[in-house]
Amino acid sequence: MRAPAQNSFARRLIGCLDVRAGRVVKGVNFEGLRDAGDPAALAARYDAEGIDELVLLDVTATAEDRLALARTVSDVAARVFIPLAVGGGIRSVEDAAGVIEAGADKVAINTAALGDPALITRIAGRFGSQAVVVAIDATREGGRFAVRSHAGRAPTAWEAVGWAREAEARGAGEILLTSIDADGTLRGFDCPLTSAVSDAVGIPVIASGGAGGPDHFVEVFTAGRADAALAASIFHDRTCSVRAVKARLRDGGLPVRL
Repeated sequence: MRAPAQNSFARRLIGCLDVRAGRVVKGVNFEGLRDAGDPAALAARYDAEGIDELVLLDVTATAEDRLALARTVSDVAARVFIPLAVGGGIRSVEDAAGVIEAGADKVAINTAALGDPALITRIAGRFGSQAVVVAIDATREGGRFAVRSHAGRAPTAWEAVGWAREAEARGAGEILLTSIDADGTLRGFDCPLTSAVSDAVGIPVIASGGAGGPDHFVEVFTAGRADAALAASIFHDRTCSVRAVKARLRDGGLPVRL
């Protein structure tokens, strides 16, 4: 367990590119996906607008039993000069190596890690914990934060706090925590979920799901005690700019990267 986040370190804003068949898509509660543009073009735009990092997730790779598309990864990596994490169908150290060779700085693993937690340790042993992001998709079920796999479609026996602790113990360097309930709603991050996990681990927690405006980022960095916050819809649709969010965070006394 760690102490609550202090104001001395810069909070990170992370853009998310959910990719299906080579195109960025976005939905609500992991359903109703719509086209949101070309991955490389969006990545270049976000880089120019001052986003701190990017996450590219091939949302059907696991269901289709394949690895994230290497061409898409390399096209995105060639257009940005910021850290890039990639997830989708990574089931082995060799899969992780392929994604990193295509241009990723980090790999994000989810379903495969739930089935084989030692995968976290093996990838961390090869590339270092700083290169391993464990993605957790959670939903409220009967008063608990239940973890789901296969892009939110399948239940698991894990609860979010317990799985985050296990992932950290296995060698994860970061947790990407997505609220299925808040995803795409634009009503704000799930701060109780985020704070529960943030307070339970000593590694950075990236909050994901529900961002609708600058104030939501302030809330998740304060009440949610997140280290970073990820958003898709508001940036894809230009509802709010990266610069506007960073200005609001600075006004709220939260340091950000220029």
